[in-house]
Amino acid sequence: MSTDRRQDILDAATKSFSLFGYKATTMNQVAKLANVGKGTIYTFFKNKEELFDEIISKMIQDMENAASNAIQPTNTLQENVHLSLYAMLEFRMEHQLTIKLFQEERDIGTPIVQDVIMKMEHTILHIIEDKITRAIEKKEIKPCNPTLTAFILMKLYIALIFDWEKNHEPLSQEEIANLFDLYFIKGLAID
Repeated sequence: MSTDRRQDILDAATKSFSLFGYKATTMNQVAKLANVGKGTIYTFFKNKEELFDEIISKMIQDMENAASNAIQPTNTLQENVHLSLYAMLEFRMEHQLTIKLFQEERDIGTPIVQDVIMKMEHTILHIIEDKITRAIEKKEIKPCNPTLTAFILMKLYIALIFDWEKNHEPLSQEEIANLFDLYFIKGLAID
C-alpha cells in the first residue's frame, strides 16, 4: 500500500464529511469516493473515528498555521491579535468541513463533533492567551486574566463576524479591527 492511497482515503473522507457531516458519512461512501475497497481503508485506519481524528488534527494544525502566518513582528499586539484571530475565524468560515461540522453540531449535537468544535475553540483560545500573557510580561498591556481575556476576545470576534451579519451588512476587517480597538484594547493599554 502506498502513502498516496492513504492520502486518497483522507481526501475522500474529508470530502464526505464536508458533504454529509460526521454522522451521515459511512466507510462505504469514503471507499467509493477514494475508489478503493472498504478493506483498504481499514489497513490505514482502525475506524471512522480514527480517520476523522486525523483529518481534524490536520485541519487544526492548518488553522494554527493561518494564525501564525498572519502575525508580523513589526505590528502592535492589538494588530497581531486581530490578524491572528481574524485569520483563524476566516479559516473556520471558509472551509467547507468546518461549516458542515458547525451545522451538524447545531442541528444534531453529535458528541464527537461537539468535541471537535471544543478542540478548535481551545486552539484559538490557547493562541490568544499566549499572546496576552506575553504582552503582560512585556508590560504592553495591564495585568489581566489571560484565559478570561482570550475567551472574551474570541467571543467578541465571533459576534462581530458571524452573529452581526445575520441581520446587518457584514463588517469589513478594518471595521472589526476598529471596534476591537475601541471596545477592548484601549481598556487594556497602559497609559
